[in-house]
Amino acid sequence: MIKGKVKLGRINAAYGLKGWVKVYSDTDPMEQILTYSPWWLRRGEQEIQVEVEKGRTHGRSLVVLLPGIEDRNQAEGMIGHEVWIDSASLPQLESGEYYWHQLEGLTVVNQSDLVLGKVDSLMETGANDVMVVSPGPESFDDAERLIPFVKDAVVKEVNIEAAIIVVAWESDY
Repeated sequence: MIKGKVKLGRINAAYGLKGWVKVYSDTDPMEQILTYSPWWLRRGEQEIQVEVEKGRTHGRSLVVLLPGIEDRNQAEGMIGHEVWIDSASLPQLESGEYYWHQLEGLTVVNQSDLVLGKVDSLMETGANDVMVVSPGPESFDDAERLIPFVKDAVVKEVNIEAAIIVVAWESDY
């Protein structure tokens, strides 16, 4: 996580001969990534700011033309760059709604005040999103847990400012 920015995808292949690249998008729908500008492309410590020249869906992926990338060799040089945007560019959410990046890193405790771990990542399962909760030094045990992000039934409270999520989830689940 980079302060003030959020990762939305990555360049994972070259496409064609004229400098286009394939982009994996973490947005839903996937083409939503094309509406954000500028992109910050990062690989290691290298970071460049770009404006997307053209972009479109191509089957189950996206293809994008970036400025200054004019042939396949240059496009192959872009493979592995992550796509980041300024987090201020994201639309405001309704009260009680959260972006995944806001939940990652929060401490998860159950209603008995046992620390279960921190949200490492989230995954979409179809029925509901699932938090991958990894143990940390403050966790009461060393178990990794998959906890459904189901408001009210499982997730009782999300407090971004206090960096905590309270869940109805017993220690032996």
